[in-house]
Amino acid sequence: MLGDIGGTNARFAVLPAPEEPVRLLPRTLTAQTPDPVEAIKIALKGYEGPAPRSAMIAVATRVDRPAIRLTNAQWTIDAQEIGTAFGLERVTLVNDYTPVAASVTVLDAARGDLAPLGNIVPAGSGARLVLGPGTGFGVAALVPVEDRFAILATEAGHVEFGPMADDEMALWPHMERVGGRVTAEVILSGPGLFRLSKALAAHHGTECPFTMPNDILTAARGGNRLALETLDFFARFLGRFAGDLALTFEATGGVFIAGGIAPRMVDVLQKGCFRQAFDYKAPHDAWARSVPAFVIVNPEPALQGLAALVTNPGRFVFQSQGWARA
Repeated sequence: MLGDIGGTNARFAVLPAPEEPVRLLPRTLTAQTPDPVEAIKIALKGYEGPAPRSAMIAVATRVDRPAIRLTNAQWTIDAQEIGTAFGLERVTLVNDYTPVAASVTVLDAARGDLAPLGNIVPAGSGARLVLGPGTGFGVAALVPVEDRFAILATEAGHVEFGPMADDEMALWPHMERVGGRVTAEVILSGPGLFRLSKALAAHHGTECPFTMPNDILTAARGGNRLALETLDFFARFLGRFAGDLALTFEATGGVFIAGGIAPRMVDVLQKGCFRQAFDYKAPHDAWARSVPAFVIVNPEPALQGLAALVTNPGRFVFQSQGWARA
């Protein structure tokens, strides 16, 4: 059994055997389900195949013990509780961006899994970077080491983020602080998209007409000026931060934008603001322009990545926690 548990959605699938297609199960909303055991029960209701013998579950938080609390939801994911409830032999927990990093070894632009941002340039042999705005902001690097890949899951979304241009500095007095800080996740996330629109409205001296992030994406399709301005700033900030992280990890293998927001605004990201900010890295502008960037438009990259991890365990090195039946 494969699981991808975030602050908003819990997605599950079954991998019947290595190299077989992943069988997707119905997803549930974390806010409407009391705990992960109940969510798995709901997901398995329509499944008629052999019962899973083990599970690997990706969780949207730091995975440093076999029972962990989600960062952006009320669930506790307990490997032993899940294993006992479903009679499993073992349960492995990983950070949610560990399988997203693994997924870029199996996703293919030719199959429509990836949408390019900027000119299509050949990938180098260095690290690949995955990052994504969703309920939070995930980041992981896929680093080649001899004939394997080391996956480094990070909390880079919680580093400070600040303005650079004059129009950005004008927004910062209106930007909501979370825990007294403005981090990348505070802006580059679903809630962050809403915070950005509120800051822009306050700067213009108007009321923000939106009540949730989806309102902004919908209004932009209808030509709403505040929504369009919000998405342009969001694309600029995402490009800048993605470029900074590419420099940090020497990501010549490419940068891949995941999460729930980017696939819904591919056209905005392809217009130029993202790539211009990504490439503006003096004295390393030429290097930045040589790094390919994509939006992952495959709807389930984490589940595809989990399948890759369990199918080829010797190919990857990554941190995990878990439980095994004695």
